[in-house]
Formats: sequence, C-alpha cells, structure tokens
Amino acid sequence: MLRWVGIAAALASAAVHLLLGARMVPSGLGISFIVAGIGFVGGVLLVLADVRRRAVYALGIPFTLGQIVLWYLFNFAGGDKSFPGDIGTLGAVDKVAQVILIVALAVLVWDNS
Repeated sequence: MLRWVGIAAALASAAVHLLLGARMVPSGLGISFIVAGIGFVGGVLLVLADVRRRAVYALGIPFTLGQIVLWYLFNFAGGDKSFPGDIGTLGAVDKVAQVILIVALAVLVWDNS
C-alpha cells in the first residue's frame, strides 16, 4: 500500500514539473523542470518493473529533497517571492506530494533493510 502512495506522490510531482516545464521551454529552467519530471516518472517505472527497488527508494530521497531545497532557494531565498504567501497552488500540490513521497520512501527503505 505504501508503495502505491509513493507512486501517486511521485506522479503528482512529475505532472507539476512537466506542466511547468512545458510552459517554460525552451528556457534552461523549463528544461530543468522537464528533466526533473522525467526523473520522477523514471523512478516510478523502475519501481513498477521491480528494478533494484530499495536502491531506487534510497536515491529518491535526496533527489526529492534536492527539489524542495532548489525550489525554496530559487523562489524565496534568491527570488522576490515571500514564503509562505507566494507558494501558489501548483507549488503547494508539488511540495505536499514531495513531502509525502520522502516519508514513504524513508519508510520503504527502513522496512526493506
């Protein structure tokens, strides 16, 4: 069950990244969003194909944490937006999904050790 929660969270984050990336292409930021979205989809496909699941779970944690840190740095620490007032709907959906994903991945790694 928890695996499916993680998959749903990863796909939600992938959808946000791919949508935002498509809106911003051909800029470098748009391409980075698309690459991140593909990363989330790739992780889901590896889990579904049962390819080194524990390693995928473990690598998904820093990947997703990195997304959160970069989002905060670009938007709030180095940008002109204020936290939390300027998060926006897509940002909120994405970050909630990513926090859920990190928790799910951590439990899955812990349970499979």
